Amino acid sequence: MKETRATTQRKSASSPRRGEMKAVLMREAEAVIDELLDWNEQAGQPTLTQIEEVILKLRKRMSEAMAVTVIEAQEASRPVPGPVCPQCGREMHSKGRKRNTVESRVGSLSVQRGYYYCEACRVGLFPPSIGSWRCGTSTGANRWPSRRCG
Repeated sequence: MKETRATTQRKSASSPRRGEMKAVLMREAEAVIDELLDWNEQAGQPTLTQIEEVILKLRKRMSEAMAVTVIEAQEASRPVPGPVCPQCGREMHSKGRKRNTVESRVGSLSVQRGYYYCEACRVGLFPPSIGSWRCGTSTGANRWPSRRCG
């Protein structure tokens, strides 16, 4: 994933939120590093297992922060227009922005996104993008699926 300066400049020009996202992630990275260094000063002579446990916990936190930042920026840059219900094909209506916790491969992510609902089928959709997450009922859980909804 190595980039040239020209590639980075093109991305910066095409993504006005890139700077904001980078600032958020850099603050989180600094906090994670500070936490590791504070722990190291207090830990004395930790075992390899103790070191690994702390590193894995901090890595998970950073991974979740990166995923949430990218997911929330996706919607801000290109909101999902009234998606089609995967069951009946009618347009789903926005119920506003909702916060939801979804399970992903990097961990639990608390994201705030547009929520869509089909009155006819009583099916809700909490998309990062259409077809990326499983559709469920209003009480269903959201999980990162391997295939499209419906």
